[in-house]
Amino acid sequence: MWQRTWLVFSQAVTVAVAALFVVATLKPEWLPGGRTGLQMPTPTLTQIISAPGTAASGGTRANGYSLAAQRAAPAVVSVVATRMADNPHANDPRFREFFNRAPGAGAPSQLGLGSGVIVAPEGYLLTNHHVIEGATDIQVQLPDGREASARVVGSDAETDIAVLKIDLPNLPVMTLGDVRALQVGDAVLAIGNPFGVGQTVTAGIVSALDRQTRDSSPLQNFVQTDAAINPGNSGGALVDIEGRLVGINTAIFTRSGGSNGIGFAVPVDTARGVMEQLVSNGRVQRGWIGVETRELTADLAESLNLPVRAGVLVTGVLQDGPAARGGLRPGDVVTKVGAAAVKSPAELLTAVASLPPDSETELAVQRGAQALAVKVKLANREDNLLRRSR
Repeated sequence: MWQRTWLVFSQAVTVAVAALFVVATLKPEWLPGGRTGLQMPTPTLTQIISAPGTAASGGTRANGYSLAAQRAAPAVVSVVATRMADNPHANDPRFREFFNRAPGAGAPSQLGLGSGVIVAPEGYLLTNHHVIEGATDIQVQLPDGREASARVVGSDAETDIAVLKIDLPNLPVMTLGDVRALQVGDAVLAIGNPFGVGQTVTAGIVSALDRQTRDSSPLQNFVQTDAAINPGNSGGALVDIEGRLVGINTAIFTRSGGSNGIGFAVPVDTARGVMEQLVSNGRVQRGWIGVETRELTADLAESLNLPVRAGVLVTGVLQDGPAARGGLRPGDVVTKVGAAAVKSPAELLTAVASLPPDSETELAVQRGAQALAVKVKLANREDNLLRRSR
């Protein structure tokens, strides 16, 4: 008897579970809890990396990258730079007559479009040197509709960073992030004014760090991203998912003129250092010691019978330069500048350039089996490069 009862019970449970599954699949609203029912939706990538339960402005919930965009976008501006066009016929009387231009009148003007980022309530904003280079007039347009003329505080061609100043009240300001916390694979947003269509936000990841390009300055170590960067994005913001500035979008690798998924941004710590000097001094001053270097490979270290495997090999020392006066010699291996370890020529250059001219620093040097401390008084990098180029 009990066996028959158990059989009936198990069949009833099976039928009930099957019915529940059908209802949960086809009519989940019939179940307690609304449409969620028994379904367990797979979270999307944007839901995983966004802050769950964070409320956006207006009482709506922020999904994906919207909170980061809301925080950062108000401080990203459009930059319109006017410059005189170069025309070899500008002084030809026939050219002036054809275009009805008075004698002595300049060539027709050109408009350059770019972007910028407001980083201080006093009206300081970051953009690219190449956006404003040679401009005779610069206009800044804010997302809230306001416009202002901008003056150039200073510009640095080596890092492609320029600082502008506008005078408007109640300016939105972007928070500066920490590029040292970035890792390859982190999500980032590029915000700017591509092709002059208006402010646009694109998403991607950090593709690489400390990247250099064929045409870049030795002082440029870019953040590479696949977030779409197009003409007009130059000078705009690369931000993390908290809406903090981690880079100034600067260049793209492209054969078509549009984004191919390889974009480059100047790290925010580089931009911050340049801005501080431009605001304080109107120019950037960098240290220089006058050496030629190459990377110390394991094979080189072994062939030179060196006890160290990391450092920068000095291959040449400029006669009567700071390094020569300090006692540095070809064949020496520099392992530290001050307290900063250096493992590549780029790291050595950056560490020295970050120090002010006329200051003194100590280099940790390996000379054969002997470890030395060499004191060097730095010269001005810009002055010496100009002198050597003449």
